[in-house]
Amino acid sequence: MAVSIELIKELRVLTSASVSDCKMALDEAKGDLRLASELLKKRGLDIAAKKASRAANQGRIEAYVHLGNKIGVLLEVNCETDFVARNEEFMRFTKDVALQIAATAPKFLKREDVDEETIKDFNAKEKEDYYKIHCLLDQPFIKDDKKTIKDYLLSVIAKMGENIIVKRFFRFRVGEE
Repeated sequence: MAVSIELIKELRVLTSASVSDCKMALDEAKGDLRLASELLKKRGLDIAAKKASRAANQGRIEAYVHLGNKIGVLLEVNCETDFVARNEEFMRFTKDVALQIAATAPKFLKREDVDEETIKDFNAKEKEDYYKIHCLLDQPFIKDDKKTIKDYLLSVIAKMGENIIVKRFFRFRVGEE
């Protein structure tokens, strides 16, 4: 079955994957857009897993100050090369994540950072809800609530072909400790 260019474009808009990856996924899924999207997501996870052990010694510090100068964010995101650190897609990712932090005020980077004492009395659903609110990587992305920050990160890793790590962040608000 020949895959239409319109379908490839639609999948590319949905996933930000390359044209060739979109065509290959659509061919494999026999034109099923949903299945092709799932295949691309799985491939992205596989790529990210393979790259996770590689050293990420480069990157950038992103600074964001909200209108009115009452909220500020400093964010460190690491990658393997300075070439990727200067890439427009990587810079867009760091800006988006800094904006996310300013808007949602997460307390933790990832769920493993949450102290067990904090959630010891929560049932499984309450724990998941807590992670979605307080852990940056588990939060729904404010610009596209169908994916989490972790999903966004994995898509950037797949596109850039490098290990990328959200290392740390600090959020400041005037008058808060």
